[in-house]
Amino acid sequence: MTLFFALCFIGVAIAGFSAFLIFWPLTLIHIRDRHPALATEFGAGAFLKPDSLRWLLARDFSRIPDRSLSGLAAPARLALLVMFGGLGMALLLWLFSQVMT
Repeated sequence: MTLFFALCFIGVAIAGFSAFLIFWPLTLIHIRDRHPALATEFGAGAFLKPDSLRWLLARDFSRIPDRSLSGLAAPARLALLVMFGGLGMALLLWLFSQVMT
């Protein structure tokens, strides 16, 4: 039963990953088009760069007075947190199943 719930959390992580793949590129395109200074700070290929992901996770987008940017970046942040949370819970349940057997 524990491994079943771990597999369910893998499904939650996949759902978070899918949402991240939708909202994060849209956020980066919006940054490229409307905030060129931030886009040059991220550089080319910012999709998985640690600096850009740190910017997203730290909610630094809320400092920029652009409601459209917040409307795209907030779901991307939530999706990334859901993905990490799902993978973390699956890992914990898997470790728990290893200890209990």
